[in-house]
Amino acid sequence: MSRKTYVFLILILGSLTALGPFSIDMYLPGFPAIAKDLHTTAAKVSLSLSGFFIGISLGQLLYGPLLDRFGRKKPLYVGLVIYILASVGCAYTESIDSLIFMRVIQAIGSCAASVASIAMVRDLFPVKDNAKVFSLLLLVVGASPMIAPTVGGYVTSVFGWEMVFMILMGMGLLILLAVFLWLPDSYQPDSSISLKPKPILQNFWKVLREPQFYTYAFTGAIAFAGLFAYVSGSPILFMEVFHTDEKVYGWIFAFLSVGFIGSSQVNTLVLNRYKSEQIVRVALMSQVLIALTFLVVALNGWLTLPITLVFLFLFLSCIGFTNPNASALSLAPFAKNAGSASALMGAVQMGMGTLISVLMSQFEEPSALPMVAAMAGSASLALLVLLVGKKTIKQQVEVQQDAEAAFLH
Repeated sequence: MSRKTYVFLILILGSLTALGPFSIDMYLPGFPAIAKDLHTTAAKVSLSLSGFFIGISLGQLLYGPLLDRFGRKKPLYVGLVIYILASVGCAYTESIDSLIFMRVIQAIGSCAASVASIAMVRDLFPVKDNAKVFSLLLLVVGASPMIAPTVGGYVTSVFGWEMVFMILMGMGLLILLAVFLWLPDSYQPDSSISLKPKPILQNFWKVLREPQFYTYAFTGAIAFAGLFAYVSGSPILFMEVFHTDEKVYGWIFAFLSVGFIGSSQVNTLVLNRYKSEQIVRVALMSQVLIALTFLVVALNGWLTLPITLVFLFLFLSCIGFTNPNASALSLAPFAKNAGSASALMGAVQMGMGTLISVLMSQFEEPSALPMVAAMAGSASLALLVLLVGKKTIKQQVEVQQDAEAAFLH
């Protein structure tokens, strides 16, 4: 394909991938305002974030088979319409319970975009380019943590938190229009794919029992859970422990995202010299070392705002290397059922995010310790899963191989 087409596809797929992160990041500065208006606590408001993760986990398992059965675009249209309607529902909610419910529905809609975009990477680009494409998608997604919380902070302080969800509704409409007009349907519908529960579960089981998939999918998901711990804990950490306001919090979140996004782009250069599996191993070992040091500093009461920012920047930078390579290695063995594989990978990732965000919401007292401990625990467990899982892989499919070599199923 031409360079112009390549860039255009990356922008559209990146926008689809970014819809979920925007939905997460933009309302974070509004936690205190939402808690005040809905007569609850910031910790209870964080359950709406957990609800979003639950919706994404469930929705990805739903959309995986639909994307393989009906092609990529029809299920994507349905998901985007659900997202748009749920965003309006969030803006007009009057209780924390209804907000949590609408966030679950909003997530179910948004994850159609994320599952479709990941599957279409596997459809549209050769396997040898997948890790680089994932890194480029992260560059587009990087607009989320750099722009969304900052905009959300200003919108919340001037117009109120409800306006944030109306903006998200507008984004959904624009993306729906772009998909309809310019995104090719990259996959022929496969009528042999059954939508009955038993065949669907059998298909997921076929994906899950692939050693390369479960090793790198769980390694990547558990390592990525550290990011969810940061996202869940950062509003309380910065606005209640360090007493910043919504606007300053937005700028801090934007600054820290530079580490995550910047490293994901350096990853595209590093891939010219090293294999994805080598990068995952080194990045994950670094992530563990940084997180454990962070925990020791927190336990001794040595944390200040600048020290906290340094540790978070380094930790998120490691994830920027781990995530795209683990994703590419997870999907490398699949061609025919890439939709189901990407859905299952995303469900595992969001499932881990749900667990860690629910855990974070149980701590009512403002403190850095729960977030830091969760980050250290997730990184250490991810390294253990990698070391144990690697022993079960008999013949690894490299992301540098041609697409034909990856057609194992």
